[in-house]
Amino acid sequence: MKCEAEQTQGLQMEEPQEISSTEGGCVGDIVIEKFLIESKKSTPHVQLACSMQHSAFPLDGNELCIWNTEDPSQQLLALRGHHQPISAVAFGNTATPRLICSASPDRVIMWSLDECREKVLEGLIPRGTVLGTLLGKVLYLRFSPDDRVIAVCAGNKILVVDTESQSTLVELEGHQGPVTAAEFCTWRAHVVISVSEDRSFKVWDHRVGSLIYNSPVLAASPLLSLLVVEGSKQLVTGCAEGQLWIFSLVDRHHYRCVTRVDLRKKRESFSTRRLDSNPGSLPEESRLPSAHELAKGDDVEVTLPVLGLAHCELSLGLASECGLLSSENTSCLWVGSSAGLLILNLANFELEAVLHYKNFRNLSIQVAGSCALRSKTSDGKAFCLLTSMFGNGIAGLKVDPTALLRCQQRPTLGTRLSVLPSSRVLPTSPLHFGVVESSAQPARHRQPAARSVVKDQPLVFHSKVRSSGYTSAPHATMFSPKTNIKNDCKRSSERKNSYKWKESPVQNSPPTRLSRWLAVADGRAAVRCVQFSGDGRQLACGSANHLALVFGADLTGTPAVFPGHDGPVNTVCWSHDGRWLLSVSQDGTLRVWSVRRTELALCLGKDLLPKPVQSAQFYYIDTFILLSSGPEVQLLTYHIDTCKDEIRRYKPKSRGRAVVRLPMTGAVEVTSLSAVNDFYSYLVLTAGRNRTLEAFDLNVGRSAAVITEAHSRPVHQICQNKGSSFMTQPSQLYNLFATTAVGDGIRLWDLRTLRCERRFEGHSNRCYPCGIAFSPCGRYVACGAEDRHLATATLDGKLHLFVTE
Repeated sequence: MKCEAEQTQGLQMEEPQEISSTEGGCVGDIVIEKFLIESKKSTPHVQLACSMQHSAFPLDGNELCIWNTEDPSQQLLALRGHHQPISAVAFGNTATPRLICSASPDRVIMWSLDECREKVLEGLIPRGTVLGTLLGKVLYLRFSPDDRVIAVCAGNKILVVDTESQSTLVELEGHQGPVTAAEFCTWRAHVVISVSEDRSFKVWDHRVGSLIYNSPVLAASPLLSLLVVEGSKQLVTGCAEGQLWIFSLVDRHHYRCVTRVDLRKKRESFSTRRLDSNPGSLPEESRLPSAHELAKGDDVEVTLPVLGLAHCELSLGLASECGLLSSENTSCLWVGSSAGLLILNLANFELEAVLHYKNFRNLSIQVAGSCALRSKTSDGKAFCLLTSMFGNGIAGLKVDPTALLRCQQRPTLGTRLSVLPSSRVLPTSPLHFGVVESSAQPARHRQPAARSVVKDQPLVFHSKVRSSGYTSAPHATMFSPKTNIKNDCKRSSERKNSYKWKESPVQNSPPTRLSRWLAVADGRAAVRCVQFSGDGRQLACGSANHLALVFGADLTGTPAVFPGHDGPVNTVCWSHDGRWLLSVSQDGTLRVWSVRRTELALCLGKDLLPKPVQSAQFYYIDTFILLSSGPEVQLLTYHIDTCKDEIRRYKPKSRGRAVVRLPMTGAVEVTSLSAVNDFYSYLVLTAGRNRTLEAFDLNVGRSAAVITEAHSRPVHQICQNKGSSFMTQPSQLYNLFATTAVGDGIRLWDLRTLRCERRFEGHSNRCYPCGIAFSPCGRYVACGAEDRHLATATLDGKLHLFVTE
């Protein structure tokens, strides 16, 4: 019989120490090594455990050591009962009683921490409850949310053991390799999910012992870790080659794969993005090693095996400070690897911070063999428990995510971009062209009148002379055509109609049922583009049969047809006042149509646009036409004259002229273009063939920002949250825009931070460019897919995929 002090005799535990960076600098508050213990036997590949107040790990092979993370003054508690090396440790989920389970090839033992500590204080030997014997090598243990059952991953099967009766309820068999991890679904207590070295995961109903879902082979290396995210209802699993797979656990999604994350590439892009944004402003201590530097190291560091996963809770204040779009808590993930710790944002699947062990001076463990993480302790920091890959050391680290994010956040721009203008138009701005021309035009007519002198003129100097009628016989008037078309020659400031505007409630949910279906054309002529008018009463579409059509919003009646193009119509756009319709075709022409008269009002061809037009729209409340042609963004001023001259009908009076041409950085072809026309805005967003996004400020007539490698493929559509006349939005929401690329899903960006804030994947979009659109309320983004389904996702990240038939 030994006391606690005698049981822990011989343990080499060092005092807590601050760890400084090898690059130099004051970053000691990021990581603090709380303790370091040297074990007699190496334990590189074991399951470690961390709870809110304790951490547990095997010591000297067959002893279970428990350390209080909240009260380091308490001595280590060593529990003996195993005869063979311990391979897995897990804490229970309930506070009373506090349970812990340990497993070795000879037995599985469950301990009550409170009882064990009382026994030690009384001078007795603590004893646990044996749940099973001779089960083989157990790689993983996991308690259910209520601690009533525990999943024991022994070999190729999972044993579900009742903690009260100590009996095995069911054995789940089906994996072709050793089971490496298992998790219970918190919102469905009867569901348990497991991953294995056979590179697949399975979903079980442990109450009846049946298999619910069996995934295909995911990777070329074994799956090592698993985490169930309750907030977004997702499954995250990682493999030995540094890749993460994220699946949706929503019932209707049928375990659809949302995305795959390559941690090595994400780490390289994270380092490159921070260095490229502003290399001179980064402190030396926050510099991350480049890809070339990492390649010089060992293979273990390059592959980044996923040893542990845990939630990372960030407060709203920190999220706002670091530029993270969040509602209450930013959904992030701690990823523990052999080389360091990474923070992955589950909203955009990008790395927010990277902590390399070798970059910190005096850190005892440089390469980890196993890792356990606790996301939040009483002081708001994370606790990490490590074992050495090549030594016998076991270390406990306190990591401050706030200091880590502040040290590695992207440098802010000098001027924050915004769709809403913050200053008036400059006199040298290209946008001032329309203002100057309109104000100077009357003065140009008045000046010759003041200097005019009397000149000799013919007796009849009128341009039109009425006939006297003497040479023609009298005739009766059959009908009188309406000739008062003065309003068509001017831009009316108010639309005269009887339609009443009605505010739409913000709480409206997206439509989920098919309301009406209509065949646009005979045969298989594809509809290439659609757009509602500003009042929502008309719908324009361009088709592959060279026609532009305008329907009523309810798709009833005969549509208005606008013929004239010699190629498929790729773009249709309404003017702000709803009187004009712009269309762009593959024939290289841009046409503006009069919606009222259903006739052509302006045609711009190859004489003005030598290169094909990819996209075009009205801009600056119909003052200009904005288009992309080749590698340039062009701003055109136009004049539409609907007054007909019966004598010179062959000579069109409508015309257009280029005001400014802005080339993209790198002189690459523009693939998409977007700007706000419903209110005055200076910013124009473009996407290039080299996968970059570029924002132009037309108030100064130059590029304002460039985002490199926005997608893995060229962006084929930029969609801004332009709002609606039927709904009011906060001004900050107008700075959000979405982009989409073939095979790379949808990404939501914020102009204020120039970073991807949300990422929506999992829908079928591998070969064909599918369109996206914002809802009028700004809460949803919708996209089409190749499987003829429509997906609608909320922007707050709570629901990533909502499929409607």
